[in-house]
Amino acid sequence: MFPDQLTSVAGKLVEYCKTGQEQKGLDELYDPNAVSVEAADMGGMGRETKGIDGIKGKHEWWYGAHDIHSSTAEGPFFYGEDQFGVIFGMDVTNKESGERMQARELGIYTVENGKIVKEEFFYGM
Repeated sequence: MFPDQLTSVAGKLVEYCKTGQEQKGLDELYDPNAVSVEAADMGGMGRETKGIDGIKGKHEWWYGAHDIHSSTAEGPFFYGEDQFGVIFGMDVTNKESGERMQARELGIYTVENGKIVKEEFFYGM
């Protein structure tokens, strides 16, 4: 029903997120010129980040700024020939403020030639 490359990339990304191997996912599944777009400016870095090094920097900032109590990844959910979504849940404490929060977000991923070329995040309230 959906292309094998799409389902393979999506399945691997979800598995890596569930098992704490996000770095492996970035190294293996992302195009070097991938773009990441957040729903809001997080950490003063702007909404859009271009290139795998910038995306890795976002991950480093997130893990450096938060204590992660738990996280979940639900999906993947497929759309058309080149997109899938994942619902992420997180329970984190901001290291600077000490504020603990639970949040959910939807990640929409676009795949071309077997690599993630774009990720977009939608935040729940």
